[in-house]
Amino acid sequence: MVDDNFYMNLCLKEAWKYQGLTYPNPAVGSLILNNHGKLLAIAAHHEAGKPHAELNVISKTLELLGDTNIAHIQNPSEKHQYILENHNNKFKDFTIYVTLEPCNHIGSTPPCSILIKTLGFKKVVIGTMDPNKKATGGAQLLESSGIKVIKNILKQECNLLLEPFHKWQKNKPYIFFKLAITKNGIYDGGTISSSQSRTHVHKLREKIDLLVIGGNTVRVDRPTLDCRLSGGPPPDILIYSKQNNFDMTNPLFHIKGRKVFIENSLDRIQKYHFVMIEGTDTLFKETLDIVDSYLIYTAPNCKVGKTIQIDKKLKVLNQYQTDLDTIEWFK
Repeated sequence: MVDDNFYMNLCLKEAWKYQGLTYPNPAVGSLILNNHGKLLAIAAHHEAGKPHAELNVISKTLELLGDTNIAHIQNPSEKHQYILENHNNKFKDFTIYVTLEPCNHIGSTPPCSILIKTLGFKKVVIGTMDPNKKATGGAQLLESSGIKVIKNILKQECNLLLEPFHKWQKNKPYIFFKLAITKNGIYDGGTISSSQSRTHVHKLREKIDLLVIGGNTVRVDRPTLDCRLSGGPPPDILIYSKQNNFDMTNPLFHIKGRKVFIENSLDRIQKYHFVMIEGTDTLFKETLDIVDSYLIYTAPNCKVGKTIQIDKKLKVLNQYQTDLDTIEWFK
């Protein structure tokens, strides 16, 4: 059935593509319907400091409706101001869906709530309310302006998307486990994931502040664990190992700007905020009690090698396809 749940689910699917990449900001998705109910555009927030989901979807819609200048404006504040001055009432009586209440404060971007109000939207459908006291109030502003506001559509699903943001607000670490496997569950024997998936991993490494890896992986694979495919800063490394016998010529130990810890405990994780664990069976079992979610890249090919042996019931949070691989988030 094509209803509010249907459209909110489309917003969620778009937002999950950027889960982790927006940290410490929340991942947010948004879409716009015209006054005849036609879906015009879907967009998401891509990165902290960049345009929010609402600003992105409004920009895409304005471009679709014939504006040839909006796509060239990158600065969020400039984009916001341009839209205010050049919307020409094209959004009158449109409907906007957003997984998180539109912000109502000036941060790195102007308030999305005021933009939506000024553009003349008829209806705003919100997945969940903003837990940030500084940013909340957007729904109330829109309602007081005579706009129809529908709240808490797929609220539970939208809150699951926000878990890294919730943990950040509480000053607690958000921990996810990353795994790359073939279609038949093989995890070793060289490169598994496509270049697009590997670039995605490197972009996530830019956002985390600690990467945890097992000692045997370091000894056997000699990984660098940098962000060379995306160009960002490298995270600190925790090598979880019962033994301290490592070849210190490994390039992992010589990346500028990072700290490397070799410890037989995982306690150090609690001193960080956004943590990715890369490993297989052993590390998976060792971290069952602390991991918040699982990120699994599955390549379409099959090969001979070691299979991952995991005994845990997982709930699929989101699944999407890249050029070749399937990327899934699990709870």
